[in-house]
Amino acid sequence: MPSNDLLNRFIFDDCDIRGELVTLNKSYQEILEHNIYPPAIQMLLGEFLAAVGLLSSTLKFDGMIILQARGDGVISTIMAECNHHNNIRGIVRLNDEAELTETLAQNGSMLDLLGKGVLFITIEPKRTENFAGKLERYQGIVPLEQETLAGCLEDYFQQSEQLATRLWFAADGEHASGLLIQALPHQLKKNAEENEQHWETIEALADTITPEELVALEHEQILYRLFNEHPVRIFEPRPVSFACSCSRKRSESALIALGKDEVEQLLLEKGSIDIDCQFCNQHYHFTPEEVRILLGGNVLH
Repeated sequence: MPSNDLLNRFIFDDCDIRGELVTLNKSYQEILEHNIYPPAIQMLLGEFLAAVGLLSSTLKFDGMIILQARGDGVISTIMAECNHHNNIRGIVRLNDEAELTETLAQNGSMLDLLGKGVLFITIEPKRTENFAGKLERYQGIVPLEQETLAGCLEDYFQQSEQLATRLWFAADGEHASGLLIQALPHQLKKNAEENEQHWETIEALADTITPEELVALEHEQILYRLFNEHPVRIFEPRPVSFACSCSRKRSESALIALGKDEVEQLLLEKGSIDIDCQFCNQHYHFTPEEVRILLGGNVLH
């Protein structure tokens, strides 16, 4: 059985290489339940969710990592995000002007579905009233030039961090899994040639993983299957779960940010205001009286 909804970090004790494994099940299913997607899109979203699960280990503070691709194909936007507490969510938006054929719906690749576009990797610190330090938002942009999400992310790590990195993803509509290996700055082995040999060996072994194994096996089974001749140290797993950050309070903040004039226009047109969360389909209803109290003044009834 796979290691459901768990993220495992591991390192090699004889060389400067680290790794991560993530497998999503219940969390992945909950996300799919909120929005119905055809099989190929389910699998691509699963890869994005597995990817942000792996990338969340880069968060050294309370915040969020967001992986988003935009294209001119049948998918206009696909997004997955994971916070420091390993809560994930994700969504896909289709292009109304593009035709989703049966072939694309069943077997479309990332480039087939997204077309020409770009991939955004955003690290968003959580801002709190009590935090007086400087929090910086970071965003990296990678063209969708590779055939797979793994290939695009490998380009990102090579360009932005100059660290050799390989990724493998697999999703089948029930499970979504990811494997990452990454070369670390030289500490154990100072000799560059020796480090390169270690990397080539570990990379070649990891590259024998099959999609079926990645989604079906326990993490410890995967690591033994791939690296049983190398000293691998596995850290305690971290649970991953679906959680949406929407709330009535955040919806109220959105109305305040919209401004009184815009809100009054909405009330004129609809009589009340309704806000729906695209990630979890939660519905928030505001009566004219509730809006008046929220904005602290008269609004149209």
